[in-house]
Amino acid sequence: MISHVCFSRGRAPARRLRHACLPLALASAFGGLAHAQDAPTLGETVVTANRTPQALSDLVGDVSIIDRKTIERSGATGVADVLARLPGIEISRSGGVGNTTSLFIRGAETRFTAVYLDGVRIDSQSTGGADWEGIPLSQIDRIEVLRGPAAAVYGSDAVGGVIQLFTKRGEEGVSPYAGIGFGSKGLRKIEGGVSGKSGLFDYSFGVAHEESKGYNVQPASKRNVVKDGYTSPDRDGYNSTSGNVKLGFQITPDQRLEATLLTSDIKAGYDATVSYRTKPPILFRDDVSNNTLRTAGLTWSAKWNDIYSTRVQVTDSQSVYKTQPSFYRTETNLRGYLFQNEFRFGPHLVTATLERREDALENAPTTSSKLLSRDRSQDAISLGYGFVQGPHSLQLHVRHDRDSEFGGKTTGSAAYGYAITPSLRFTASAGTAFRVPTLYQRFSEYGVSTLRPESSQNVELGMNYAKDGTTAGIVVYRNRVRNLINFVGTATGCASTFGCYTNVNRATLQGATLSASQRLGDVTLRASLDVQDPKDADTGNLLARRSKRHGTLGADWRVAGWTLGAEVQSSSKRYDDAANTIKLGGYTVLNLSASTQITRDLNLVARVDNVGNKDYQFARLYANAGRTAYVGLKWTPH
Repeated sequence: MISHVCFSRGRAPARRLRHACLPLALASAFGGLAHAQDAPTLGETVVTANRTPQALSDLVGDVSIIDRKTIERSGATGVADVLARLPGIEISRSGGVGNTTSLFIRGAETRFTAVYLDGVRIDSQSTGGADWEGIPLSQIDRIEVLRGPAAAVYGSDAVGGVIQLFTKRGEEGVSPYAGIGFGSKGLRKIEGGVSGKSGLFDYSFGVAHEESKGYNVQPASKRNVVKDGYTSPDRDGYNSTSGNVKLGFQITPDQRLEATLLTSDIKAGYDATVSYRTKPPILFRDDVSNNTLRTAGLTWSAKWNDIYSTRVQVTDSQSVYKTQPSFYRTETNLRGYLFQNEFRFGPHLVTATLERREDALENAPTTSSKLLSRDRSQDAISLGYGFVQGPHSLQLHVRHDRDSEFGGKTTGSAAYGYAITPSLRFTASAGTAFRVPTLYQRFSEYGVSTLRPESSQNVELGMNYAKDGTTAGIVVYRNRVRNLINFVGTATGCASTFGCYTNVNRATLQGATLSASQRLGDVTLRASLDVQDPKDADTGNLLARRSKRHGTLGADWRVAGWTLGAEVQSSSKRYDDAANTIKLGGYTVLNLSASTQITRDLNLVARVDNVGNKDYQFARLYANAGRTAYVGLKWTPH
């Protein structure tokens, strides 16, 4: 199931020097998944909106939920590919799966999305934001997406939204599974695992391996040979291995201890420049990037009585990106401590949270460059209040963060919802957010130690209708970002001749997201459309690699034991640069899918993406895979 609701009731120099002249923003996108879409279940529990389990019907927020069944039917190979089919989200990738991938929520930079995996914060203190290419989709059981600022709940980074990823939790009995899949470009997948629950103990284990011969992400063409003077004839494949463990122990009926571990390693070929604009053209060097992700978390949850409950959590994550034979390595380590208190009095919910975050960066751009090793910390206290009664919903949050280098920063948010009728709901909200500069942006050879934190102010209105298999919704928003940090090639005071990071821009992220679905017997129709204007407020230019319109139109038909799906994904033109001089053309692609239960325990999934073999680019000079096909089998004994 995938749900999209607005309810009122209940990379840069940090990656490689070759990126110095490229914006870190992204592109291209779609909304809605091409698979059976159930109507939102109002009683379903959501964690992301307020960092505490709440019924979906009690929330005031623009939330989407993706479950494991939808992920499997999607046939997607990356987390970003699944998210890119949601309303309000665009992605950009420099080549195929495993290459540098970024994500926008409502046009906000990739670093403006706070990302958590089983409650463990994932971030990069080099480029900023999660390394999406390093997160293994095979280990993910559920995804929750909150669009809109949430710094008053999560602190620094949640300027555009929050994404929470969850691995599987064991349930009663023993549930093994195994799967294989094959696809275009030499794609092969294999996965297996087991989960279960016995008495007070529950567990879940999963492992997966995936590899592909890939394709030439920098194909020879008039565009990149004649104009830019280089090309690369090789195929850029990838291979990844991942695994996760989740263990739970119910100490008492009201106390639970849970431990999570995840590891992922993905190697992908890409093309590094040897020389630029040479005659004759010089081939790219065939480099390989390696993304490694490690996460660990330990959580103790306790409900002391009908009113008071607590949660204590210690988390740790490590993200390492390195390349060979052109040497580069960056490593980010994050440590988190959380003590959350909840008080429930009838329709009232009060939360009080203490939190500490410790960031550390080690970065070595080249073998001859000086190792950058820095760290910092943030301490925070936050208060929240929620009220749900009759047609009214109210949510208030305030948070004060104290950064070890920037001092104090206070953020707040207020949201109100009113059920005009049992089927029609109205919401309104406002909030502030911020993000402190990364350690790389301040202290690398391209850094400026006096950079100021980026900040934003957001307002939005929403309306949602749901009744008898029909849903429709609209969210209108405006998010104003100040002190936007960009890499500038020529700026006064830069230590490097290539340029440096500076607070140079203001951005306005505004637009509207529309979505609808309709059930007609065994057929489900759905559509989403984003009309947005993410622009540089100083120049009026469209922010790099973001479109003004993107959307999807899809249908699913359940017939004779099969679920057949078709979707059209479309995006308008974008620009590859901040000056809006290099255009990336718009595109429309058709995707087809089919799934069925072959036997009681064996499921088949088949998918063809980009049926018309449309040639389009997320980033200049980097080709997409073209038409691709995938077939997968999964055994889940009952």
